[in-house]
Amino acid sequence: MFNSRLGCSSISFRHQALPAALKTIGGLGFEEIDLGALPGVCDHVPYNLDAAAVGAITAEVGASGLRVRSVNGDIGDLNAVLDAGQQAGRERHLEALLTLTRDTGAKALVLPCGALSHEPVRNLDGDLDLIAAQLTSAGQRAAEFGVELWTESLHFLRFCWNLDRAELLAQRLAGTGVGIVMDFSHIVAAGEDPLEYLRRHEGRISHVHLRDAVPGNINLSIGNGHADFAAGLKRLAADGYQGHFSLELETRDVTHDERPAAAAKAGSFITDLI
Repeated sequence: MFNSRLGCSSISFRHQALPAALKTIGGLGFEEIDLGALPGVCDHVPYNLDAAAVGAITAEVGASGLRVRSVNGDIGDLNAVLDAGQQAGRERHLEALLTLTRDTGAKALVLPCGALSHEPVRNLDGDLDLIAAQLTSAGQRAAEFGVELWTESLHFLRFCWNLDRAELLAQRLAGTGVGIVMDFSHIVAAGEDPLEYLRRHEGRISHVHLRDAVPGNINLSIGNGHADFAAGLKRLAADGYQGHFSLELETRDVTHDERPAAAAKAGSFITDLI
């Protein structure tokens, strides 16, 4: 029904418990998911992630029959200055998320591009250096688990919120193996041009999130905002992009009852573009 490269993030149905969300996504005809593990956004994966929780979630996903492309997680503000105890806690959380990523058969763990603030903790270059160092270290740890590490950058609500900061982070990550996740909605919400984003990140994109937006608002259904998906997907294809796409429909312009139909409509629309 939908292109095999198009999945649906569980965040699209964050109002449902994970088993129900998986059933909804599978019932619509999707075969692949991104698994939402973002505290405050989607509680399908608990923030306090222990071995029992990893096992339970892995079993639920396995029973659904859906493939997992990525786990979309968070290990705290990557530009925060941590003491030894806090860093150890972060490393334990990262290990749990990487275990979940590996055990669910996902290709990668996705982490954010800094804190939920545009303001530096120290200064712009210092914060970018720290974020890049944390992501690089996490990427090296991910390799030990046989998975990849990606970061969603730019992200309108995070430290790397515009084209310039996203490019500066990408420059620091060049050659590290850390992949870049493109999200149309965050680029448009920041008042930036997805085609210019692709020009600056040519050959660097590992995964693509799909949701619509207008400047200042990331939470719109596909077709209700300003994102030019046709032009963006055409440019991705021309650049040789062979990765996958995921509908991350964390929208606020439809009711919960309308979400399945909206996801199916978006899936059909994007399938035609792919």
